[in-house]
Amino acid sequence: MPVFSKDLGIDLGTMYTRVVSGNQLLIEEPTVVAIVVDEQKLVAWGQEAFDMFGRVPDSMEVTRPMLNGVIADYEVTEHMLRYLLRKISNRLFPPRIMITVPYGVTSVESRAVHEAALNAGSRDVNLIPQPLAAALGIDLPISTPSGNMILCLGGGATQAAVLAMYGIVTAETLRSGGMAMDEAVVNYVRKKYGVIIGQLTAEQVKIRVGAAVPQDEELTIEIQGQDQVTGLPRPVTMTTGEVVEAIQDALANIIETARRVLEKTPPELVSDIIDRGVALTGGGSKLRGIDKLLTKELGVPAYLVDNPTSCTAEGAARGFSVFGLIRRNLPHA
Repeated sequence: MPVFSKDLGIDLGTMYTRVVSGNQLLIEEPTVVAIVVDEQKLVAWGQEAFDMFGRVPDSMEVTRPMLNGVIADYEVTEHMLRYLLRKISNRLFPPRIMITVPYGVTSVESRAVHEAALNAGSRDVNLIPQPLAAALGIDLPISTPSGNMILCLGGGATQAAVLAMYGIVTAETLRSGGMAMDEAVVNYVRKKYGVIIGQLTAEQVKIRVGAAVPQDEELTIEIQGQDQVTGLPRPVTMTTGEVVEAIQDALANIIETARRVLEKTPPELVSDIIDRGVALTGGGSKLRGIDKLLTKELGVPAYLVDNPTSCTAEGAARGFSVFGLIRRNLPHA
């Protein structure tokens, strides 16, 4: 039910949108919308729209308005945010919003997010870099001058950052993430088996049997695809080892991004990071064995946090309580 004005933390991701008020997760839905093409009218969003993927007539389009962590379709994103805000807040008391953006976004990209949230019905909008929000959400001790490293493994972007004194000391964003792994699985199945599968099927393969490194327990999954030659349905059985092989290039890009950030980090902070480890957040951090792979490749312990998918939205909401301390480190729209 709508209540008086709220302070909302919003993690506007390529794959999922999450909204937190205080310590309560209010919304967790896929960042997907269904539109009537001729009218450019939004008819569904979130899980309802996600369930329509690949199952709608030509008169409708199901799309992701976010790409690589930034807005790809401004009007659709604004409509989605307006619908979302109406669902959880009172129009007479519009909310204040702390909304996440990837580290290093351009001023144009920042302004697009800021204006979309403002036009959607909020009274005040602040932007917060996703690594900073995630660090607040997992209670990293970033108020001190000691170094803390976080690796945000999102669907559309991967961000590695070192934080201290409520700010980002050094960071880098790779505009590629979990969706690149899904695409790698699609390509692998097409090349090896001559079968075409969709991105959603590839994602399920990655989630159910995928891993970053070879596993003692080899899992299998049977999927249905379309034969490249005949065009008819054909089943394919995928194993954990095949998924590991398929996504190696995508994982190598993530490792290289984290390695570059460590190379740019002052030596004093690197010694802190070696002691404390690298915190892994985002949906990609749930991939089996990715902590072991990163520990081996970086030479620094990597660990999965307790709330990897919701911590960014939770941290954005907490940003209001430390606003005076983080304000100078927030991007300007």
